[in-house]
Amino acid sequence: MKHLILYIVLLIPFGLFAQDQITLEECYLLVDTHYPLAQQNVLMENQTTIDLEIIKTERLPQLGLSAQTTYQSDVIEIPLANSTIEPLNKDQYRATASVNQLIYAGGTINAKTNLAKAALATRQKKLEVDLYQLKKQVNQLYFSILLTQEKNLLLLSRKSQLQTKLKEVKSGIEYGVLLPTSDKTIESELLLIEQQLTEVQKNELVLIETLSFLVGKDLNLETEFSRPIITTDFSSNMERPEVEFFKLKKLEIESSEQLLSKENSPKLLGFADAGYGNPGLNILDNSFQAFYVVGLKLNWNVFDWNSNKKQRKSLLINQEIVDSETQSFTLNTNIELNEQQKEISKISEFIATDEEIIELRKDILNAAESQLRNGVITASAYITELTNLYESENNLVTHNIQLQLAKANYNIIKGQ
Repeated sequence: MKHLILYIVLLIPFGLFAQDQITLEECYLLVDTHYPLAQQNVLMENQTTIDLEIIKTERLPQLGLSAQTTYQSDVIEIPLANSTIEPLNKDQYRATASVNQLIYAGGTINAKTNLAKAALATRQKKLEVDLYQLKKQVNQLYFSILLTQEKNLLLLSRKSQLQTKLKEVKSGIEYGVLLPTSDKTIESELLLIEQQLTEVQKNELVLIETLSFLVGKDLNLETEFSRPIITTDFSSNMERPEVEFFKLKKLEIESSEQLLSKENSPKLLGFADAGYGNPGLNILDNSFQAFYVVGLKLNWNVFDWNSNKKQRKSLLINQEIVDSETQSFTLNTNIELNEQQKEISKISEFIATDEEIIELRKDILNAAESQLRNGVITASAYITELTNLYESENNLVTHNIQLQLAKANYNIIKGQ
């Protein structure tokens, strides 16, 4: 029989016993991959691939077809007596196929390719910056969930204490030591705790569902949220994605400058035209003829009314704007770091004081318990002291969670 039970237990999937668990770091990773905005990364890569393919087509032969028919008021005539040359028709027809092959583009195509790749890197980094902003929201939700769970445990502990005390009070009433209404005071306090438990549990559910939507994973009240121990390094350098983003923006501007420097370079093309029409290349032959022309062509825009120069000046202004944005970001981030560091220090001091207050409240409550048993104080006075201890413990729990949240936010602000 024992062997049969063991066999049945082994057949039960391990997942039925395993409790779903999640960590803060896992939430960071999930929001980076499952948040709808993250899907743009693949779309950007696909778009750039298409753009690069379009740029490559500039190296391929370009084929064109054209056809025209015209009627003109006059044609060339040769004023020779007894000439046998037939005058041209005033209605003329021509169909042509043209092929142009780029031979030398002055580095323009490579410059366009580099610019497209630089633009992709900038856009992808901007996407990373946008997703990075969500980590603070993850922090707030995650630690708020931990706080509601801790408050729930405190309320359950307080409820258990009061239930035990209620039995003692009823016994004291039975023996005439305590006032007849003492148990009613505790019972009303227990009902109040039930209300508080309901509120805390509902708040926890809302927070969990919100985090679930944000990270794209099914989370519920059964999920175990690991409590992280956050460490901070106040001396390390800032490693925010915005820092790299500003660098990439400047590289993109430099790529644009390189493209502009190539725009007015001479371009050499080979071409071939073949056609059929009346007249053909021999305008003295008034008949339909096939013809072709092959050759080389050089295009060089030697004067553009300083358009290229003005565009370069515009890019220089863009560089200065990026420098200004970088300085503003660095300044604002350092201000945030300083504020967060002060917040960490303040909460740490609160925690030290909370622990001292709790020890004092415990001594006061122990004395109140003894006084209640002996009928020296009322149940209301005892509940007051129990509530004072609960509030002190609640403050400690809140400050501990706030400290971890402040440290996590500090790391996010710094990019650690």
